[in-house]
Amino acid sequence: MSSYEKFAFKAPSYFPEQQYMFEGNKPTRPRFELGKRLFFDTQLSSDNTVSCASCHAQVHGFADHNVALSTGVMDRLGKRNAPSIANMAWMPYFMWDGGVNHLEIFPVSPMTDTNEMNETMLNIVDKLNADSSYVRQFKRAYLVNEVNDQVLLKALSAYMGMIISDQSKYDKWVRGEESLSALEDQGRVLFDQKCAQCHGGVLQTDYSFRNNGLDSVFTDFGRGRITNNYDDMGKFKVPSLRNVELTYPYMHDGRFFTLKEVLDHYASGVVASHSLDPSLTNMIPMTEEEKEAIIAFLRTLTDYELMNAMWLNE
Repeated sequence: MSSYEKFAFKAPSYFPEQQYMFEGNKPTRPRFELGKRLFFDTQLSSDNTVSCASCHAQVHGFADHNVALSTGVMDRLGKRNAPSIANMAWMPYFMWDGGVNHLEIFPVSPMTDTNEMNETMLNIVDKLNADSSYVRQFKRAYLVNEVNDQVLLKALSAYMGMIISDQSKYDKWVRGEESLSALEDQGRVLFDQKCAQCHGGVLQTDYSFRNNGLDSVFTDFGRGRITNNYDDMGKFKVPSLRNVELTYPYMHDGRFFTLKEVLDHYASGVVASHSLDPSLTNMIPMTEEEKEAIIAFLRTLTDYELMNAMWLNE
């Protein structure tokens, strides 16, 4: 992890095209440390009880603490499951519905959502400017005399953009550093055959929006909420499966708590609707033995080094 310690962003050579290029926000130690402080600071919420880290815990692959819906200010429940924020520099869209398309804008949504942090950007900036240590830290990192929302968002991105998951057993297999077991390799082959149409590539996602057959009547319109397109109703972003073993429960509403439940859904639980992804019309036939092998492969995506990386901690 020496490259991280020096705060030089280095994209793994086998990863897809990078989306966030740190333009005007070159990673430096002061910017990273400032972003990390902000990420763990509950002052970013209206009642000073919730931070970004409250719902994106390192020990869970930077997803929530294995709950279906996150608890925000005043014990309010969020409306969707909090996904992992690892490898965000490669994401073209954010949120389950893709309503945000730039990493530096992404934090605005949870900070201003009434069920999450319930704050305003103006109030957050005022809080930070009232703290002389923050003013000094922002000046060192961005050469500004007072905090503003632009540098606040850049600092958070400087931290989040460096949360890279590339040290799993799967990564080491890709790089020729480690071998998969017979069961894991069998699962990899089955995964490529049965799952990779949506979860393809080394990040196990194409970041498209799809209806995967959870419901026939939608209480959450998903992508349709953004596009107002009837054909997008019930579609949600295909998530990366990195660290999927750690990030349960699964789906946009956290309805499945085990990987076995997820595979059971695709094998026999898909519900028809007008926007159902065509690849799921006949579901995905899988034997119990095949499910076991696929789960063994999915566990190779767990990055224990990311979980234990002290430099990412508060």
